[in-house]
Amino acid sequence: MTAFTLAQAVLDPRSVALVGASGDVAKNTARPQRFLLRHGFRGAVYPINRGRDEILGRRAYPSVASIGAPVDHAFIMVPTRDVIAAIEDCGAAGVKVATIYTDGFADAGEEGRGLQREVLQCAQRHGIRLIGPNCIGLANVHSGAMLSVVAVLEMEAIRPGPISVVSQSGSMMGALLSRGLARGFGFAKLVSVGNEVDLSVGEIVDMLVDDPHTQTIALFMESMRNAPALARAARRAFAAGKPLIVYKLGRSAVGEALAISHTGAMAGADDVADAFFRTHGIVRVDHLETLLEIAPLLANRRPAPVAKARVAVVTTTGGGAATVADRLGTLGLDVATPDDAFVARMAKASVTVRKSPIIDLTLAATSAKYGAVLEGLQSWDGCDAVLAVVGSSAQFQPQLAVKPIVDARRDGKPLVAFFAPDAPQSLSWLSEQGIAAFRTPESCADAIAALFAWRAPLGARDDAIRARPLLQTARTGTLNELDTLGVFQSLAIPTAQCALAQPPHFTHQVPYPVAVKISSAAIAHKSDVGGVALDIHDDAQLHAAASQLIDRVRRSRPDAPIDGVLVQSMVGGLAEAIVGYRHDPQVGPVVLVGAGGKLAEVLHDYQLGIAPVDLDEAHAMIGRVKSFALLRGYRNAPRGDLDALARIVVALSVLARVPGQPVAEAEINPVIVREQGAIAVDGLIVLAGPRQ
Repeated sequence: MTAFTLAQAVLDPRSVALVGASGDVAKNTARPQRFLLRHGFRGAVYPINRGRDEILGRRAYPSVASIGAPVDHAFIMVPTRDVIAAIEDCGAAGVKVATIYTDGFADAGEEGRGLQREVLQCAQRHGIRLIGPNCIGLANVHSGAMLSVVAVLEMEAIRPGPISVVSQSGSMMGALLSRGLARGFGFAKLVSVGNEVDLSVGEIVDMLVDDPHTQTIALFMESMRNAPALARAARRAFAAGKPLIVYKLGRSAVGEALAISHTGAMAGADDVADAFFRTHGIVRVDHLETLLEIAPLLANRRPAPVAKARVAVVTTTGGGAATVADRLGTLGLDVATPDDAFVARMAKASVTVRKSPIIDLTLAATSAKYGAVLEGLQSWDGCDAVLAVVGSSAQFQPQLAVKPIVDARRDGKPLVAFFAPDAPQSLSWLSEQGIAAFRTPESCADAIAALFAWRAPLGARDDAIRARPLLQTARTGTLNELDTLGVFQSLAIPTAQCALAQPPHFTHQVPYPVAVKISSAAIAHKSDVGGVALDIHDDAQLHAAASQLIDRVRRSRPDAPIDGVLVQSMVGGLAEAIVGYRHDPQVGPVVLVGAGGKLAEVLHDYQLGIAPVDLDEAHAMIGRVKSFALLRGYRNAPRGDLDALARIVVALSVLARVPGQPVAEAEINPVIVREQGAIAVDGLIVLAGPRQ
């Protein structure tokens, strides 16, 4: 089956079978047939019910195989115990795709998960691709192929349009359709994926990239089940000029509880998802309303990164404008204040503008003046976007302040509108004109911030792995610190001079002063067990400190094998950073940089990237860490060598390319950042064993 034919069978079938269809119009299982008729589906519809010869005026069949004609897509609504038999029947009939509405699978516990695996195996034997189970179905608004039980399809007419939705929640698919229609948006395709046993969000997105009716794709996600597929689809969507927007739930600390390193504990599921979206050019929004309302703002637009976006605000309601301006400030955007040149230019157009962050036309507003200001802001180089905030005239006098927005030139800067009153007709008017208009200040500010946070997908890297031989000879599990620092050195990461010293003499060749640390692969965080002594100045001090360390650790951790002590030169600098690497179970390799030392988890000041990263991305990550402001010369503080820190981030991220023996976690904490250079002092590597 070619990719095009599969996409057609999923999204635009020519014939459908409704397995388990009911003639009782009060039942959910009668809805798909009614919806197909109501919304004008012109393909063949085959109700399947062993106990009926006719359903809702159409001939019914005892099985799909008995139809005797090709079926592209089956919608399965039978009880859980009968789903496998239904898949067998579809296989005998040559069905290409089946959507399973039935629940009681992975959503119902371990027994259900086992049954779900059996369903998938059955489908794979027959070459059937599955959507679901436990999903509410899908809808093709343009063709009327409504293979769903979602109640919103009871509407007499649904506006076709350019927005497609993929949802991991069936109820939210219906909610987004309902809310979008109320706002005047039109839709192309809507798909709920349920348990995602086979066809994933990413594969559905990939199909929508080639759909001629789809211009923007909105995702409602609870978790990431097939990140590589979504990454590939996101990059295709970006290349095709189809913005991919996501609203994600599923923020979980489960992965943190299983982590050994500080990196694993700090890099929560949501932070990892954020890095994934940023890396692959996906626009993430924080408010549900923004998911649809932002679509016109992104349509036919590419990312235009600026250091700090400046938004010009023009309004007929000072209070309403302040609600958005305040939110913009909390999101790190500037509200642009008109300069002398702009004030003079507006004066020539008989418009009085004050040098204030908000251009308030409340008392002197006319349609002509409002339009003149919008036109002037479009060509003013003091702002990156224009926000029009409209008061009561949006509801009662749209010709005054809404029509100028419709008439404004929109071939340059983003133009956004927020209506303070409830003005559904004006909102729909702007939606029809392809202008982003918002009902709440929160969603408006969220959309503008998301627009300027949008980035093109980062390029892939292919690095030579110098660390591979050492990692391939190591056992699965945690390396001791000496071996860990050896791996870092093989990646060209500068490390503090060190040596392993063993009792009874603890001989070494490291110049004093030194630090002494317990050497044991079983102890990840040495300071937690009193396994570190600093500022040792001679052999006598070292012998005493090392002996005490070993005795103390043996009492607190009698289970831990001890290799001896690591003697390491003392290193000073301007600040401590943490650089970490982790193989995340959802998205794969990630790299972290942030404030380090003992306060790494307390400060929670870090940035994540999808590994491997290049030098530009490493610098961008470092630039977003607030604690590094001092290292950037804040208030004349000495500048740290952030270039050297960025090179360490890049080098550690290269672990993502190690084949055969992947690293589960790796961490340098601290990295001592100096005025010249940066040095790895403490390290941890946990090997996960070969991945199949």
